[in-house]
Amino acid sequence: MNGGLTGLERHEVSSGQDRVEQSSEEMTASEGAQVIVGCNYTTTDTTPYLFWYQQLPNRSPKFILNKLTFGEGTTEPDFRKRFSATLNSTSKTVPLMIKNLRVSDSAVYYCALRATVTGNTTTLYKNLANKYY
Repeated sequence: MNGGLTGLERHEVSSGQDRVEQSSEEMTASEGAQVIVGCNYTTTDTTPYLFWYQQLPNRSPKFILNKLTFGEGTTEPDFRKRFSATLNSTSKTVPLMIKNLRVSDSAVYYCALRATVTGNTTTLYKNLANKYY
Protein backbone atom coordinates (compact mmCIF):
# COMPACT_ATOMS: atom_id res chain seq x y z
CA MET A 1 0.00 0.00 0.00
CA ASN A 2 1.43 3.37 -1.00
CA GLY A 3 0.17 5.90 1.51
CA GLY A 4 0.66 9.61 1.94
CA LEU A 5 1.22 11.37 5.23
CA THR A 6 -0.48 14.73 5.27
CA GLY A 7 -0.88 17.42 7.87
CA LEU A 8 -2.60 20.77 8.16
CA GLU A 9 -2.56 23.09 11.15
CA ARG A 10 -0.94 26.22 12.45
CA HIS A 11 -0.99 26.88 16.15
CA GLU A 12 0.94 29.31 18.23
CA VAL A 13 0.70 28.86 21.96
CA SER A 14 2.37 31.18 24.40
CA SER A 15 2.87 31.59 28.09
CA GLY A 16 4.33 34.96 28.94
CA GLN A 17 7.35 35.48 26.71
CA ASP A 18 7.74 31.77 25.99
CA ARG A 19 6.26 30.56 22.72
CA VAL A 20 6.39 27.70 20.22
CA GLU A 21 5.18 28.10 16.66
CA GLN A 22 4.79 26.16 13.41
CA SER A 23 4.26 27.56 9.93
CA SER A 24 1.06 26.60 8.18
CA GLU A 25 1.76 23.93 5.59
CA GLU A 26 0.58 20.62 4.19
CA MET A 27 2.96 17.70 4.25
CA THR A 28 2.74 14.61 2.12
CA ALA A 29 5.14 11.70 2.33
CA SER A 30 5.18 8.04 1.38
CA GLU A 31 5.97 5.11 3.59
CA GLY A 32 9.71 4.65 3.96
CA ALA A 33 10.39 8.35 3.43
CA GLN A 34 12.03 10.81 5.79
CA VAL A 35 10.08 13.80 7.09
CA ILE A 36 10.99 16.81 9.19
CA VAL A 37 8.38 18.37 11.44
CA GLY A 38 9.36 21.94 12.26
CA CYS A 39 9.14 23.83 15.52
CA ASN A 40 10.31 27.38 16.23
CA TYR A 41 10.45 28.70 19.76
CA THR A 42 10.86 32.01 21.53
CA THR A 43 12.07 32.38 25.09
CA THR A 44 14.19 34.71 27.18
CA ASP A 45 15.68 31.66 28.89
CA THR A 46 19.22 30.86 27.79
CA THR A 47 18.95 27.16 28.72
CA PRO A 48 15.44 25.97 27.82
CA TYR A 49 14.26 22.38 27.60
CA LEU A 50 12.48 21.41 24.37
CA PHE A 51 10.27 18.33 24.11
CA TRP A 52 8.50 16.33 21.43
CA TYR A 53 5.36 14.24 22.02
CA GLN A 54 3.32 11.97 19.78
CA GLN A 55 -0.43 11.56 20.24
CA LEU A 56 -2.03 8.64 18.44
CA PRO A 57 -5.80 8.73 17.82
CA ASN A 58 -7.81 8.34 21.03
CA ARG A 59 -4.62 8.06 23.11
CA SER A 60 -2.78 10.32 25.53
CA PRO A 61 0.36 12.13 24.30
CA LYS A 62 3.48 9.97 24.52
CA PHE A 63 6.93 11.40 25.22
CA ILE A 64 9.35 11.00 22.29
CA LEU A 65 12.42 12.99 23.29
CA ASN A 66 13.78 16.12 24.87
CA LYS A 67 16.67 18.38 23.93
CA LEU A 68 18.74 20.69 26.06
CA THR A 69 20.77 23.71 25.04
CA PHE A 70 23.81 21.96 26.51
CA GLY A 71 23.93 18.17 26.57
CA GLU A 72 22.31 15.37 24.64
CA GLY A 73 18.87 15.11 26.17
CA THR A 74 16.98 11.81 26.16
CA THR A 75 14.98 9.76 23.67
CA GLU A 76 12.52 7.05 24.62
CA PRO A 77 13.71 3.56 23.57
CA ASP A 78 10.72 2.96 21.26
CA PHE A 79 11.69 6.03 19.22
CA ARG A 80 15.50 5.89 19.20
CA LYS A 81 16.00 4.19 15.83
CA ARG A 82 13.86 6.49 13.69
CA PHE A 83 13.13 9.71 15.60
CA SER A 84 15.66 12.46 16.31
CA ALA A 85 15.83 16.21 16.82
CA THR A 86 18.49 18.88 16.81
CA LEU A 87 18.18 21.95 19.00
CA ASN A 88 19.60 25.07 17.38
CA SER A 89 19.72 27.84 19.99
CA THR A 90 20.85 30.42 17.41
CA SER A 91 17.90 29.99 15.07
CA LYS A 92 15.68 28.83 17.97
CA THR A 93 14.45 25.74 16.17
CA VAL A 94 14.10 22.12 17.20
CA PRO A 95 12.87 20.16 14.16
CA LEU A 96 11.79 16.55 14.62
CA MET A 97 13.13 14.10 12.03
CA ILE A 98 11.31 10.86 11.37
CA LYS A 99 13.13 8.28 9.23
CA ASN A 100 11.65 5.30 7.41
CA LEU A 101 8.11 6.59 7.77
CA ARG A 102 5.43 4.08 8.76
CA VAL A 103 1.64 4.16 8.70
CA SER A 104 1.75 3.89 12.50
CA ASP A 105 3.54 7.28 12.63
CA SER A 106 0.29 9.00 11.68
CA ALA A 107 -0.40 11.09 14.75
CA VAL A 108 -0.56 14.55 16.24
CA TYR A 109 2.93 15.78 17.15
CA TYR A 110 3.48 18.30 19.92
CA CYS A 111 6.52 20.48 20.40
CA ALA A 112 6.83 21.74 23.97
CA LEU A 113 9.01 24.29 25.72
CA ARG A 114 9.91 24.45 29.38
CA ALA A 115 11.79 27.54 30.46
CA THR A 116 14.13 26.82 33.36
CA VAL A 117 13.86 30.43 34.56
CA THR A 118 10.40 29.85 35.99
CA GLY A 119 10.77 26.11 36.43
CA ASN A 120 7.23 25.21 35.43
CA THR A 121 6.31 27.09 32.26
CA THR A 122 5.29 24.56 29.65
CA THR A 123 4.09 25.47 26.18
CA LEU A 124 2.56 22.96 23.82
CA TYR A 125 2.19 23.22 20.12
CA LYS A 126 -0.26 21.12 18.20
CA ASN A 127 2.19 20.58 15.42
CA LEU A 128 0.59 18.40 12.80
CA ALA A 129 -2.59 16.41 12.52
CA ASN A 130 -1.45 13.56 10.29
CA LYS A 131 -3.54 11.10 8.39
CA TYR A 132 -2.76 8.37 5.89
CA TYR A 133 -4.75 7.96 2.71
